[in-house]
Amino acid sequence: MHGVIATKVGMSRVFLPTGDAVPVTYLKVEPNMIVRVKTKQKDGYDAVVLGTRKREWKSRNGKDQIRYRTEKEWQPESLDGLTVGASLTAAALPVETVVTVTGVSKGKGFQGVMKRHNFAGGPGSHGSHFKREPGSVGMRTDPGRIHKGKRMAGRMGGDKVTVHNCAVLSCDVTAGVVAVKGPVPGPNGSTVYLSIEKWPEGFELSSIMAAPVAQETKDEPKLEEKTEEVPVAEEKVEAQPETAPESTEAAPEAEKSDTPAA
Repeated sequence: MHGVIATKVGMSRVFLPTGDAVPVTYLKVEPNMIVRVKTKQKDGYDAVVLGTRKREWKSRNGKDQIRYRTEKEWQPESLDGLTVGASLTAAALPVETVVTVTGVSKGKGFQGVMKRHNFAGGPGSHGSHFKREPGSVGMRTDPGRIHKGKRMAGRMGGDKVTVHNCAVLSCDVTAGVVAVKGPVPGPNGSTVYLSIEKWPEGFELSSIMAAPVAQETKDEPKLEEKTEEVPVAEEKVEAQPETAPESTEAAPEAEKSDTPAA
């Protein structure tokens, strides 16, 4: 059985195509990160641990620490496609999915037997001295005590409550909100756990699994070297002023001396 972690938003109603008004509870499904995957070889059974609301901080040693505010373990039938770092969204709860909702009911404090155990009470008219009292609770000398489990006044609420066979009537993947038929235990803003009992025909979880998120490195980004071709400026040949032509006449040769060599 697989499941997701959600937050209760509130109650409303939706109208079916037949015109019937059905009460629903809206649940906010934040991305459920797969924190850990357990296997039979290492842990003795197959399981997956999901977490929501990631918190990051640095320890005194300067190491990055990651914790999830809410974590929950489920034991799915198969671990195919479930890897650490992947996430589950509201797409895992399409319409016509049947889920089991588990949560903690509202705390009501110390209450009497009429509210806590639905006792009928006494007559409400004048003259009756028995109104909201529990009535006789003791026995005779034997056993001379009150048996365990006797319904009496006491603290009410704040208990773990599970509701089975809740149908998903609508699913908004973009907003991450699903509408579950009927009431859900707990106040608005409380955390509830949805265990999937039955998916619609033809639905496969691997088709909507998000890829693992790569861990971001805090190193300085490397700048890509861009090689741009620098245009070569063409040399401009300036027109030079015309100069007078050089004389082509050869200089007169020196006269040869007529004196004979000694």
